[in-house]
Amino acid sequence: MFRFEHPDYLYLLVLIPALAFINLVISQRRKSALKRFGNPELLKTLMPSVSKFRPIIKFYVMLLVLTALIFTIANPQFGTKTETVKRNGIEVIIALDVSNSMNAQDIKPSRLDRAKRAIYQMVDKFSNDKVGLVVFAGKAYTQLPITSDYASAKMFISSINTDIIKAQGTSIGSAINLATNSFSAQEDINRAIIVITDGENHEDDAIGAAKAAVAKGIKVYTVGMGLPKGAPIPTGKGGNDFMKDRDGNVVISKLDEQMLIDIATAGEAEFISANNIRKGMNDLVGHLSKLEKSEMESKIYTDFDHQFQYMALIALILILIEFVVLERKNKYMKNVNLFKEEEDK
Repeated sequence: MFRFEHPDYLYLLVLIPALAFINLVISQRRKSALKRFGNPELLKTLMPSVSKFRPIIKFYVMLLVLTALIFTIANPQFGTKTETVKRNGIEVIIALDVSNSMNAQDIKPSRLDRAKRAIYQMVDKFSNDKVGLVVFAGKAYTQLPITSDYASAKMFISSINTDIIKAQGTSIGSAINLATNSFSAQEDINRAIIVITDGENHEDDAIGAAKAAVAKGIKVYTVGMGLPKGAPIPTGKGGNDFMKDRDGNVVISKLDEQMLIDIATAGEAEFISANNIRKGMNDLVGHLSKLEKSEMESKIYTDFDHQFQYMALIALILILIEFVVLERKNKYMKNVNLFKEEEDK
């Protein structure tokens, strides 16, 4: 198993394109300033040792150094040893709606972003339980099989967006059916499905799917993302560009609260409103904690080999390259022109 011991440091990678952009802007301004100062061809003859490309090479080598150092402090690791441990807990599969309507912003910053934050909050409160993730729109897919690796769960959650499923719609019933069949084969263990959606089910019999889950001893909770008054759905093109119907009217996506209440009732569980999502998720974790815990076996990685030294070595080699490459032309190579013969033609 590969992982980063400190994955939060990887956010520093945003510095790389930012610094590259800043350098590009500065380079353009420098060129403009030189043109105002004098004829570029004349200036080139006055400064024969000045290299056009060496400073650029040195800059991008230093960007690679910075990249390697970021990976170094994040500490890449490979799991080398697994151990079977026994824990008392339950199994929970989260079914997350990723249809376009989840981009609506009646809940800030958007329904989907708020849902992802709520899932983070819930996973942080798990200890000995197993968690899995199903995503759905017009179809449902398993995003993360049932696991006790909460770090992996968070990583998968962070990568979710509304583009991962092309078939649009809100097939809640399919998501519940898939989740029902995605638990482990272990018997005599309490299980729950948590459906997080705006409730606009247009595809199938979600209530029937919830009843089928209950028949297998699985509770089905629902979390409503959105407000009854609704909001337009952004197209993703920026500005105030929203989805429209065939008549050119802006589509308003509204929370179907009653549908989610009915699903939760059929699932012999609770409906959580997004009006106060923090309190709602705390209540949900409270409900889950009341379920009887069962002994479960989990295989976990208990020994990891650190790989940061390889990234540190790459950073050191790049620093040496940057040191060796001078900004000015080498006096022994300045008269070499590999393209002279082609230019003469």
